[in-house]
Amino acid sequence: MQNALVLILVLCALPSLVRGETEPGIPVTNPVVLAKCASCHAVDEHGNMQRLSFERATPEGWEEALKRMIRENLVTLTPPEARAILKYLSTKHGLAPQETAATEYYAERRIHDESGVANDTLLEACGKCHHIARVLSWRRSADDWRQFAAAHAEQYKFKPSEEAIALLAKTAPLHTPDWTAWSQRKPPADLTGRWVVTAHVLGRGLFYGEMEVRTGQGDGEYSTNVTLNSVATGSACARIGRGVLYAGHEWRGRSKGANTPGGTPDDLSNETREVMSVSPDGSQIEGRWFWGQYQEFGFDVKLQRASNGPTLLAIDRPALRAGSEANRIRLIGDGFPVSVKPADITVGPGVTVRRLVSSTAHEIVAEMDVAADAALGKRNVAVLSATLPGALAIYDRVDYVKVTPESAMAAFGDDSRPRGFQQFEAIGYQRGPDGKLHTADDLELGPVDADWSMEVFYEVDHSKSGLVGKVSATGFFTPAAESPNANYDVWVIATAKNESNKDGKPLVGKGYVVVTIPSYTFNGRKYVRELDRWVEDGQ
Repeated sequence: MQNALVLILVLCALPSLVRGETEPGIPVTNPVVLAKCASCHAVDEHGNMQRLSFERATPEGWEEALKRMIRENLVTLTPPEARAILKYLSTKHGLAPQETAATEYYAERRIHDESGVANDTLLEACGKCHHIARVLSWRRSADDWRQFAAAHAEQYKFKPSEEAIALLAKTAPLHTPDWTAWSQRKPPADLTGRWVVTAHVLGRGLFYGEMEVRTGQGDGEYSTNVTLNSVATGSACARIGRGVLYAGHEWRGRSKGANTPGGTPDDLSNETREVMSVSPDGSQIEGRWFWGQYQEFGFDVKLQRASNGPTLLAIDRPALRAGSEANRIRLIGDGFPVSVKPADITVGPGVTVRRLVSSTAHEIVAEMDVAADAALGKRNVAVLSATLPGALAIYDRVDYVKVTPESAMAAFGDDSRPRGFQQFEAIGYQRGPDGKLHTADDLELGPVDADWSMEVFYEVDHSKSGLVGKVSATGFFTPAAESPNANYDVWVIATAKNESNKDGKPLVGKGYVVVTIPSYTFNGRKYVRELDRWVEDGQ
């Protein structure tokens, strides 16, 4: 073992071309990176820095690498140095938008089934310990993948898979046409200005509003002011924040409510982390703002630059029943003209705008009739030139209810860790054109009113339910305050209040949640904890 460690240290001290690198690297030019990293990562005559010139990664990947250098190699960094290194590596040694698209869920901290992300070889080699998305968020030369696997195998005592190494070199190579084109692009679009926003919060429904983006203190840094309004209740939420744009398309930031949070775990004024992707043309931004012990709470957000013309952002009813009349519906947007006529609103054949109830620059209230023989399915809704694709579903009945998320995790707390919660929603579905339930063409109809309950697996007398937790009337699951030092499998059950099956019985949906003990989180030294915040949003 000692000889192997010596060999690794010797290899790390040699220039890249001496090590046998056959691929051209990405020269390192940043003075802070050279000053802080060159003592261990040698630089060759081409400006290539050992390991770093042959790797690319997301901001999260480089953040993890920086923390590992601090924790294991005792590298010392001031906050400005940490920010400078992360910004440089995430931008000059980052990923193109096309490369991050398949793994964005990992940075956004979403629950995601990875069975289709990679084949069995990678799932076996890497998926036992890591999210596959974390692995594929790195791009390396073939030689660097081999070095990485060898060092990993030495540290964790396993035999590296040659098949997996070859597959990683092919699947996540250092050089790709996407990165070559993206790295040679013109400077990224300036994000300052006014953006219109739509957001969805599980259990709270749709929100809409605007975000004003201003230039921040450094290059690629911004400050933000956001106002969101609930479509369901009309309540407003104001937020202020800061963010950094990495690699011309990866937004990372933090924001919080302008007012003091109400103290509840799901309060929308809580501080959030922001992970968003900017479209290549700089006209749209999409992602997630999240918080919670396990990042279980969040806004799913979409932003688009405010335009001079009308923009349709949302409608308050996602579905209308065929054969119904005088359905009152709110069309929410930006820049609607002063005078709007029923003919200016189109939903497709079989749907007639009976009359307009009211109209402002941000909201149109209309009454619509749906013919009994109107074609079922998703419809585009348009107000003059503004179109919202697939915004309204025409259906004949609700065939089943699905609880979302279908599988989730919650956690008990202890003296040092708060509990992890979970919000559920009951969503109605229509069977779709094939007439079969639970197939790909089924039509999502939006939330349905439901009564909520829970069952512990294999429980016959409900004696364990009190030990596990409770689910509220709005589908919010709260674990018990005291951890019973055990894991529980639980059904969270939604029973529709107003929708029944062909036998007249209420439709029922179930969501699966594992309620587990608090997970262990390594914090390290105090300034390593602080580095988490510094490198995530550049502050």
